[in-house]
Amino acid sequence: MLHKGTAMWIAAIRMLALAAVLAAPTARALADDYPSHSIALVVPFAAGGPTDTLGRILAERMSRTLGHTVLVENVTGAGGTIANSKVIKAAPDGYTAIIGHLGTHVLAPAVQGLTTDYLKDFDPVAVVATNPEVILSRNDVPAKNLQELVAWVKANPGKVTYASGGAGTPSHIMAADFSQKIAPLNIVHYRGAAPAMQDVVAGHVDISFDQAATGLNFARSGKVRAYAVTSATRVPSAPDIPTVDEAGLPGFYMSVWHGIWVPRGTPPEIVAKLSAAVREALLDPEVRKRFADLGQEIPPPEQQTPRGLAALHKAETEKWVPIIKAANIRAN
Repeated sequence: MLHKGTAMWIAAIRMLALAAVLAAPTARALADDYPSHSIALVVPFAAGGPTDTLGRILAERMSRTLGHTVLVENVTGAGGTIANSKVIKAAPDGYTAIIGHLGTHVLAPAVQGLTTDYLKDFDPVAVVATNPEVILSRNDVPAKNLQELVAWVKANPGKVTYASGGAGTPSHIMAADFSQKIAPLNIVHYRGAAPAMQDVVAGHVDISFDQAATGLNFARSGKVRAYAVTSATRVPSAPDIPTVDEAGLPGFYMSVWHGIWVPRGTPPEIVAKLSAAVREALLDPEVRKRFADLGQEIPPPEQQTPRGLAALHKAETEKWVPIIKAANIRAN
């Protein structure tokens, strides 16, 4: 005869198993009918910025594939973590998604000291774009190539001024990485990448790392000097700019990649439908042209999957969070 407690435990297990069996057809039915109405794509920044622009391009094209409107919803503040919190708490039914990037899903939570684990709180859908940094300087810096620039910084430890887009931003984290591994920089924070670059152009600050999508425009116009892009391959829109590997600083990579996530627990069939809609959008010649015009590179097909984003998100978290902790970087 079973002990009363054991019998109750077995009964509870049977009830859970029965509930799972009964719920499975319901989940499949929801996936079969998905989507039945509009979908919210949360953008963690104000309208008009690069993430918002990418989100709106994708939303328009995905709407055609899914047969219902994908509406962009701007939720700003705290480096994207407010938007992330909103999506984490949303129903995992495929009707709320978020487009974010390296900053919102890796750097910001670490800089702000959040206890949340975004690798567990979201289900990945797809990587949608990548954009490396470009190493830049004011035009009258004596270094003519990257090796000379590194030598100049080493010869002037802590004296070479660096324009950061703000505490905890990708440009700041990369400067901290440079300072730890190569030579210390005198980091000067600005309220955004635009004013940071303005002071480099004006000659008030020595160097900066800026996203290729914007920084290369300054280099092409002759306002700053470009030394290398921080990726393993050259940027198609600027094939004359070498990679850091070619220029003498191998492996010094950073890319501000964008991805799309949904709340954890979203049915896999729904995630698959969203991922397929993203991949179809990224094959569209008009979308590809608009991304290229923005300096954004479309990732290879193997990254345009939930598994691809999961692997990238994990690798980037394991790379950058220790650097943030070692440099004791905290949000202002």
